Amino acid sequence: MLHRIVCHSRFALLCFAAGLLAAVPAAAQFAAPPGGTQVLDSAALKPPAGARVAIVEFDDLQCPACASANPVLMKAAAQYHIPWIRHDFLIPYHTWSLTAAITARYFDTRSATLGDEYRNQVFANQTYIYNPMMLRQFNENFARSHGITLPSEMDPQGKLAAAVQADNALSKQTGIHHTPTIFVVAAHSKGAPFIEVMHPEQDIDQIIEQALVDTTPAQSAKSTKAAGKK
Repeated sequence: MLHRIVCHSRFALLCFAAGLLAAVPAAAQFAAPPGGTQVLDSAALKPPAGARVAIVEFDDLQCPACASANPVLMKAAAQYHIPWIRHDFLIPYHTWSLTAAITARYFDTRSATLGDEYRNQVFANQTYIYNPMMLRQFNENFARSHGITLPSEMDPQGKLAAAVQADNALSKQTGIHHTPTIFVVAAHSKGAPFIEVMHPEQDIDQIIEQALVDTTPAQSAKSTKAAGKK
């Protein structure tokens, strides 16, 4: 790891065009609701092992709409104690999102928590990171605040860049056209295996709560019902 949230501002049409050109043709497996994403391959739209429900997001660290949605997703993941899986889907004309994605992967190698904190801080400070030079300054300050000295080359063998590009390819394979595209996904659900969250601020709580109900084991549901009658 249906509905999409379109990249804001004057770049919206360019986001749409870039995504269409990048899409990989494939047979559709699920019909999209009005205005939603036509999922071509649902392999990425599953919770990690051991989780009933998760958030799956496809984003670009330079996307203003992603920055707007990020606090909502942070709150939902923490409130419901569910995994939040982030996939890179790079907008081709963005000038620093690839470098930021590679930097996030570098911090992931230190700890997954640190990598996620970096992504959250990039989104929170996105308006101040208006060119690659400002990103470099931000990266140095972030590393320094965590007692880390950034190496002159974070990805000497290109492994981190390859991981970002693999994620980008997975996004295209899934059928993603816009950033952010957000799904609530469920394992062994009595309802939908995944639902695209079109309006996170309005809808994500209700969608997650329904997914949790739909994935409650039958025995647990019966026990809860019986306990309520006593």
